[in-house]
Order: sequence, then structure tokens, then C-alpha cells
Amino acid sequence: MYKFNTVNLIGMPGAGKSTVGVILAKQTGLRFVDTDLDIQVRENATLQEIVDSEGYLRLREIEHDVLMELDLDHALISTGGSVVYSEDAMARLAAAGPIVYLQADLATLEARVAAAPPRGIASDSDDGFAGVYAERTPLYERYSDITINATAGTADQVAAAILAQLEQL
Repeated sequence: MYKFNTVNLIGMPGAGKSTVGVILAKQTGLRFVDTDLDIQVRENATLQEIVDSEGYLRLREIEHDVLMELDLDHALISTGGSVVYSEDAMARLAAAGPIVYLQADLATLEARVAAAPPRGIASDSDDGFAGVYAERTPLYERYSDITINATAGTADQVAAAILAQLEQL
């Protein structure tokens, strides 16, 4: 049995929450949950389709509802990047287990996001991705128990760094 019943990953789109989360779930024996995927299944639409048809605020509402209803027991949770806008969802996650912030520099995140399909980023920032980064970074820092440099090596190396930090809690 792993030390924590629940571990939560937060960070910007492109930080590696889903990729590293799967690795951590396998290493800890926790069930992997990707809330972005849960949202898409629930709404029968991609995140980008939700943003396009209903707006970014609606996506945040759906994300909040999914997180408040989610079974957090024995789970490694990869959250959507905008989860930090919901204080009660963050409080629920914090009560369940440690919150790990996968931090990455703006240039790396922009390159990773540009290489992937549209992400459905829940923000109205007029400054684009850089504006979202500037807006969310203080929130990620505020809510995290652990901050890990998500650009320091491969996904396996980042997962190992997370495990090492979790063992110290």
C-alpha cells in the first residue's frame, strides 16, 4: 500500500500532468484519473469544443463539478490546468492528499502546447498563453505542497523526483 491514498498533480497545459501521472500511478499502485478526460466523457465533447460552444467559464464550471463529484479514494489525480480557480475544489483535493505542482518555463510549455492539438484552455486572457501562465502561476504556487521542475529530465525522471519529494512529507 502506498504512503498516500491520493496524490494530486496541478500545472499548466503542457507541464506533463497526464504523462507523468500515468507513470506515478503505475509506480504507486494508485488509480489514474485524468479530470480532462472525465470532463470530455461527461460532456461528450473535447475541451476545445466546450470552450468554442459554451465558453471558458462554462468549462471551468464543468471542471469544478467533476472535481467535486470525483471519487478521490486511492487515486493519482491529473487535474485540468484551470482547477486552481476553484477554491473549494482545491480545498477538497488538499484534504485528500498532497498537491504537486509541475512547474515549467513558459517557452517549454508553449512549445509543448504548439505541438499538440488544441487544448481548450479555460481563460479569457487577451495576452494569450503567456497571459494565462502569468495569471495561473501564483495560484499553482499558493496551492502546492511540492513544486517539481517538470523540465528536469524525462517523464520517468520527473516522476522519480516527485516520489522522492512525497517520501519526505
